Amino acid sequence: MKTRENFLKKHSNHLNKNNMQCQFIKSNQNQCKANAMRDSEFCFTHNPKAEEAKRAAVIKGGESPKKNYNPLRPIKLNSNKSVVNLLATTINEVRQGEIDLRVANCIGYLSGHLIKALETANLEERICEIEKMIFKK
Repeated sequence: MKTRENFLKKHSNHLNKNNMQCQFIKSNQNQCKANAMRDSEFCFTHNPKAEEAKRAAVIKGGESPKKNYNPLRPIKLNSNKSVVNLLATTINEVRQGEIDLRVANCIGYLSGHLIKALETANLEERICEIEKMIFKK
């Protein structure tokens, strides 16, 4: 992932040091809010002199690797042990670069809620059993 500093270092020759605003007027009659490029009154998107570079950037963006949204196989999560196994599997998949970090974060977050729900359900069952034993006597 690129940091702002790396981006600025790499592209500083295109940036306007005076931070002049792009002079392009959009179809809604508002001025573009981007900074103009160096030696230009327009930003990268609206600069007619940068048309070739803009086209190349669009093509490069289209060729970039696509996110893999393959659905994960369904699994039964009906005990704390099954949730622990899911978390262990997810951790290993993250470490091996096999799963998107956002998916892994979501699994971790939802697993925490599932553990609490399973514990609550287990407590309810135990309370019901105790009540049955008490009321039978």
